[in-house]
Amino acid sequence: MPDHRGMTAKAKARTVLVVVATLAVLAVGSVLVLKASAQTAPGSTQAQVPAYGHDMAGMQLSSAGEANVANAGPVTALDKTFLVKVRQAGLWEMPAGDLAQTHASSDAVKRAGLHLLDGHSHLDQLVREDAKMLGVTLPDQASAEQQGWVRQLTAAQGLEFDKLFVNLLRASHGKIFATIAEVRAGTQNDVIRRHATQANQTVLDHMNVLEDTGLVDTATLQDVANTVNPK
Repeated sequence: MPDHRGMTAKAKARTVLVVVATLAVLAVGSVLVLKASAQTAPGSTQAQVPAYGHDMAGMQLSSAGEANVANAGPVTALDKTFLVKVRQAGLWEMPAGDLAQTHASSDAVKRAGLHLLDGHSHLDQLVREDAKMLGVTLPDQASAEQQGWVRQLTAAQGLEFDKLFVNLLRASHGKIFATIAEVRAGTQNDVIRRHATQANQTVLDHMNVLEDTGLVDTATLQDVANTVNPK
């Protein structure tokens, strides 16, 4: 007769092996899932993408990993002027944003100032990198007119500061916004095209937070319209 006790022992042994193998597979699968989740989770370092910078897809890289701009396209006089204006904008708008934190009476104006500080600190780094790549010389100071605006803001306080800040910055952003559109639409240079795209997003954000203060005058918008669409 068959030894049922022996068969039972063998069956139990096979069952244990199956269970162990199954647990091993599940453990490996769990590790792979956790690894994939870590790469794409919102707080993961690997998932973070810089908010400001170039999408250099399609551009050739040198052996050192730097972008090869030789085939990026020609750089026109307008392209160079654009980079200069971006640089000069940051040189006065960052101090203006800093002043908003101490001189403004409105939380909305202080918030707009923080947007200026954040946006132009990133754009300033970007414009210096791009100008170096393309051989464009940038200024080290804002224009005389822009420096005058900073002096006006420095002398103002409270509600006077709020109104002056919002309308000076909204007028400036509205005018450069039109220049960015012109550059983005017509440039043949890949680096300038990417830079214009980033600048467009930043300036649009700044116009939105300035308008959110409710302090933009009709006269300011009319001045921008007259400048970008002269009769």
